[in-house]
Amino acid sequence: MSNLTVRIPKTLRKELDALCEQEQRRASDVVRDSLRRYIAAQRFRRLRRKTLPFAEAQGFLADEDVFEAIS
Repeated sequence: MSNLTVRIPKTLRKELDALCEQEQRRASDVVRDSLRRYIAAQRFRRLRRKTLPFAEAQGFLADEDVFEAIS
């Protein structure tokens, strides 16, 4: 693993510390998990933007259309 230094506002650090105490997790674990989720969400959004024109051409205009088709 490598190290990364990030500056955050004091209020955010207090919230992070409180969350870590509640969940009994280290701050680095919480931040690492949050970053993984953020990256995954960004990848999904990018893929969705690419595929949206193809989906619309097939009649998939909303998430409900997809859920209905696969249910």
